[in-house]
Amino acid sequence: MITRRSAFALPALAAPAFAQNWPDRPIRLIVAFPTGTITDTLFRSLVEPLSTELGQPVVIDNRPGGNGVVGTMAARTAQPDGHTWIVLSVTNASLNTWTVRNLAYDPLNDFAHLGSVAEAPYLVVAPNDGATSITDLLDRARRRPGELTFSHANTSAQIASEMLNRAAGVRMTAVPYRGGPEALTDVIAGRIDSTFTDFANGLAQVREGRVRALGVTTPEPFPLAPEIPPISRTVPGFALTVWFGLGTVQPAPVAAVTRANAALQKVLRQPDVIARLGRMGYSPIPNTPEQNREFLIQETRKWVETAQSLGIERQ
Repeated sequence: MITRRSAFALPALAAPAFAQNWPDRPIRLIVAFPTGTITDTLFRSLVEPLSTELGQPVVIDNRPGGNGVVGTMAARTAQPDGHTWIVLSVTNASLNTWTVRNLAYDPLNDFAHLGSVAEAPYLVVAPNDGATSITDLLDRARRRPGELTFSHANTSAQIASEMLNRAAGVRMTAVPYRGGPEALTDVIAGRIDSTFTDFANGLAQVREGRVRALGVTTPEPFPLAPEIPPISRTVPGFALTVWFGLGTVQPAPVAAVTRANAALQKVLRQPDVIARLGRMGYSPIPNTPEQNREFLIQETRKWVETAQSLGIERQ
């Protein structure tokens, strides 16, 4: 099982006195994935309350490319004044340390971690004229080894499908896409047989009748869609969630890290924010920066070991 309701963070280095007035201008929040992806939708929902709490606008800057490398490097080369944030996720903070050869950034040490944000499950979906259940999908895959396809836009979604392949003893073929919306669009069109997609976008397409939900990656039925069966009912032990946090380039001002974390924790505990994220399929996980250096180490080890065991190749 790959799941965690926790956070990851690193202590910031010493900072000059001017940081006491932080922030003194807008915050640039880099999302290293395309508009409309699970990462993008989550953080767009937090821009307004964070801006209100900090007294400065928080502005999304989408920098997709290279499974998060392009955007993360844009943050890595920013001024270390706490005014440029980067979303750190399973993909760019953990999996890239294995899948990207000669990775130009160190997610453990190059960023001061401002705190955790949320976690979410995946949905596995199929075209309306495709498989009708996880059992049906796997039966089709057994009858036609290697012929069925699954789309993925990041390594964590690829791992979800490869985990299903391995656990069920079947072989479906991976088809990579630049972004999650594109990967889902080709399932809707019937060009791809299945995909693990983020819960919010996937459920919207399911309820609009454009695609069929086969299962959810939580161990138990997910409260927002209890009618969708957990994959674990068919494949015992199957469970997976992905997590998200925020960082800023080191050496970050101590006052900036402290203020940013306080604002983030306050926002994530607001009842209206909790309800909004819940409707989108996200579970808030507020924590302090000091708690979770070990979390990132452990999660990276876990995801990398899983990727290696599944034969996920390095780029």
